Amino acid sequence: MTQEEKTIAHTLSEADYDVGYLGKWHLASTSRVPGHNVNYRDLPIPVERRGGYKDYWLASDVLEFTSHSYDGHLFDAQGKKREFTEGRYRVDAQTDWAIEYLKERDHNKPFFLFLSYIEPHHQNDHNCFEGPKGSKDKFATYSVPGDLAGTEGDWRKEMPDYLGCCWSLDQNVGRLMATLEEMGMTENTLVVYTCDHACHFRTRNSEYKRSCHDNAIRTPLIASGPGFTGGRVVKELVSLIDLPPTILAAGGVETPDHMAGRAIQPLAAGNARDWPEEVFVQISESQVGRAIRTKKWKYAVRAKGKKGGSVSGSDSYTEDFLYDLQNDPHERNNLVADSQFKAVRARLAEVLKQRMVDAGETEPEIHPWQVLSPGLTPVAP
Repeated sequence: MTQEEKTIAHTLSEADYDVGYLGKWHLASTSRVPGHNVNYRDLPIPVERRGGYKDYWLASDVLEFTSHSYDGHLFDAQGKKREFTEGRYRVDAQTDWAIEYLKERDHNKPFFLFLSYIEPHHQNDHNCFEGPKGSKDKFATYSVPGDLAGTEGDWRKEMPDYLGCCWSLDQNVGRLMATLEEMGMTENTLVVYTCDHACHFRTRNSEYKRSCHDNAIRTPLIASGPGFTGGRVVKELVSLIDLPPTILAAGGVETPDHMAGRAIQPLAAGNARDWPEEVFVQISESQVGRAIRTKKWKYAVRAKGKKGGSVSGSDSYTEDFLYDLQNDPHERNNLVADSQFKAVRARLAEVLKQRMVDAGETEPEIHPWQVLSPGLTPVAP
């Protein structure tokens, strides 16, 4: 993120909101930008790289570099270390600080707090998931999700701790909600619970999160508060880019022209009009990839020969995956080379190209999947 970029924090500050950030930031270091290599992975993040969060700050750029499940620290607004309380699981410690903020902040002003947990992300330097103590026994028995059943990957080893991470998050969000209730704030406070990616446990490629598949891109989204009451389930597709306009709308703040996405309150109210039929996905690091997902189809392309860690886009892509999600919800049957679906792929390719242009990319060429050797048929890994 550039230092000049305007964020939701800037917009809410201008509307006289207190803005605070707690947890993993992951936007200050630029180790992969040629000529602009700065590294704050284990250092305090300077004010100018905090994205406008000026009223409360307790964060680490890469939290898994400054902490583990039961030890570590964040940096406060003055750049001083704040250590986890001994014996407290990382999610518990972050929630303790969030509750402290809720109780000690200036109650004469509205507020926006971005609470960024790292769980259920794995612990990078240990190369495993780390749930609360006892997770391996507590979650030793579980129902195997259909997208993992019969696959390879490391989920058999990692799932109990992964579920422990999720259990801890649920418990601690409950603590936050109880605090808001205790303080009489539930009726006028919007709480959004979501995450930036899911986990395929190395079943789709050599890592665990970067692919077009639902077990990498489909994430939970729960909203509670003004505009989101009654427990309604919305089946339309939304994207992370829809969340900033949603938050601003809840605060009565107009969405700036530079922000993409749409507020989702109309979906919850059942009166949204002309809502997009697809969501757009950009895949990085593991590849240079693009995809769209509708309720029925998943269509993905890949820039051949380009490494996602150093290149952000391409003017040429090749078809990679096509899934019929209604008949194949676990994405086991790749239809990208099936001649019966040539027209479907052509139609989806046009939609994908338009979404890429809408996102500021150059309209690319999309080439059909090609057989590279006799008898080779593309299948989901």
